[in-house]
Amino acid sequence: MCGINGFLNAPEFDFGAMNNLVGQMNDRLAHRGPDDEGIWLDPDHQLGLGHRRLSILDLSSAGHQPMRTPCGLTIVFNGEIYNFNDLYHLVSDFPFKSRSDTEMILALYKKYGQDCLQHLNGMFAFAIWDPDKKELFLARDRVGKKPLYFAEQGTSFSFSSELRSLLLLPWITPALDREALLDFLTFSFVPLPRTMFEGIRKLEPGHKLTVKSNGSVRHEQYWDVEFEQVENDEQVLCDRIREALETSVRYRMVSDVPVGAFLSGGVDSSAVVALMKREAHYPVKTFSIGFEGQPDYDELGYARNVAEQFGTEHHERVVSREDMMNFLPRVVDVFDEPMADPTSIPIYFLAEAAKEQGLKVIMNGDGPDELLLGYRNWMKYQRLYPKYRAYGTLPGFLRKGVAAMAARLASDSANTDIFYRAARGQELFWAGARGLRECNKNQFLDRAFLDEVNGHTSYDVIDAFRQTFDRARAKSAPQLGDADWMAYIGFKHLIPNFYTYRADRLCMAHGVEGRSPFLDYQFVNLALSIPAAMKTKGGEPKSILKKAMEPVLSQDILYRKKKGFCVPMQQWGTEVMADTIEEELPVFSDQYGVFDQAEIMRLVAAMRDGQTAYTATLWSVYFLLNWSNSWLRS
Repeated sequence: MCGINGFLNAPEFDFGAMNNLVGQMNDRLAHRGPDDEGIWLDPDHQLGLGHRRLSILDLSSAGHQPMRTPCGLTIVFNGEIYNFNDLYHLVSDFPFKSRSDTEMILALYKKYGQDCLQHLNGMFAFAIWDPDKKELFLARDRVGKKPLYFAEQGTSFSFSSELRSLLLLPWITPALDREALLDFLTFSFVPLPRTMFEGIRKLEPGHKLTVKSNGSVRHEQYWDVEFEQVENDEQVLCDRIREALETSVRYRMVSDVPVGAFLSGGVDSSAVVALMKREAHYPVKTFSIGFEGQPDYDELGYARNVAEQFGTEHHERVVSREDMMNFLPRVVDVFDEPMADPTSIPIYFLAEAAKEQGLKVIMNGDGPDELLLGYRNWMKYQRLYPKYRAYGTLPGFLRKGVAAMAARLASDSANTDIFYRAARGQELFWAGARGLRECNKNQFLDRAFLDEVNGHTSYDVIDAFRQTFDRARAKSAPQLGDADWMAYIGFKHLIPNFYTYRADRLCMAHGVEGRSPFLDYQFVNLALSIPAAMKTKGGEPKSILKKAMEPVLSQDILYRKKKGFCVPMQQWGTEVMADTIEEELPVFSDQYGVFDQAEIMRLVAAMRDGQTAYTATLWSVYFLLNWSNSWLRS
């Protein structure tokens, strides 16, 4: 786990200026790699590569980056290749000088070229300079665990692990992408491949870039979900799930430093901890969090029981109201790209606790709720789909009339949004749409801003995924239905934009690497191929996973009601959110427009009076205002 950055065909700089510029980019990524720093330059191509290292595999200086081969191949790499020890037989003639996964990528690239990606199991973002081809080759892992941002400006190409490094480049002028902002207000994050800045993009998971020295860029997908026809036998599938997870955990225990785990006491994190204990040759450290005086948000007791059962070295962190109030204004320092998620707060403190205990690597339980339909509130959509399909056959004028009536009666209702989607022939299920509702978004947005986005709607994001899902189904998986679509968009949209982004930034803020066993691409392929009926059998969310883990976990862990990872935002955050919005909204609106100030202030007043309906919406507004002060320039 590290931070990478660089550029090719930069505007003319001498060697010293290039060195200083890459050094400044590295400095902005120091939190990602506190153990080492490296720079490599090729002035002939105005090429600079920078690296900040968090030492996890081969802790010696042999793992230093940028790493070069005798023939001049040069790499900067962020991530871990979990199966690198299994690959030596493929490149036995390569003159290895280290026992690092970084050098394994170089060896594979030398032999297989860009097809080296087919051999890698891990989380990664890397760039390789090939002097013979005079091209820069960049790639991102299949699931999107590791971030990779890039910008094209004329023939100049720049990249980094985080936006903050690109924003300091003198040839990049940050400008607000208003369509991305509209999507942020819908999803509380900025969906791939956009960022909040025009001209800066995110490389999609499972994609690669080839940048020639003449400035041409080729953008290609090298992986997509591989659906299979699985056995229609619950016990066989349970065995496959358990074995796939065991393999994934075993791979993610590969490290030259100890590996710990976040532990909530729920099924997912408990399963990871139980399997870690089988592999570890040292006491596994686990970490849980609670909130002072807020028992409704506390799962410490559940986590404590699991820790005792598996004999972990358990650590608890209790967050106070003061802790949270002090952190709220600083959360935007972590997220240079906005993501308005209150659960970032406890994860930040969990990562901090892991760092305090000397850990550099931590496992989490992200993924199975999306892949295996683990959310109870998703099940209502499963039940609703047949009626929604039937309703969609009614004449359009009738559907639009019903939607208009519903909006007048209850504009803030989730059901109103459903009628709104049906009236427009849209997909029912939008994973991650937690912000402003489409049915009443215009109520809170400035008319001039809506004119500027020129008809763009956040459904464009959903529709693109629906089309890829339908193509996959037509090509090889006709058995897939509406519930499978829900799992698919959860994986394609929610996981990379929300979960992996959140985990990367919050852990790396403390120089801690996060690993997600449930997001191994082979586990993903299996999980998305399992019939939805087996995932929610008997009305039990992710029932197939719970059944699979019965030999490993006790019934009280497997089948207790899911509590969810929540934050007492209404109890603790109302005052600071309201004060900030009232103070900063007029300034923001003068510069960027966007909001109908009177409507937002009405919501603030309602929140001060104890109404909770718009707390999530106002958190997004609060986050945006703070973020703009830190990262937008006038």
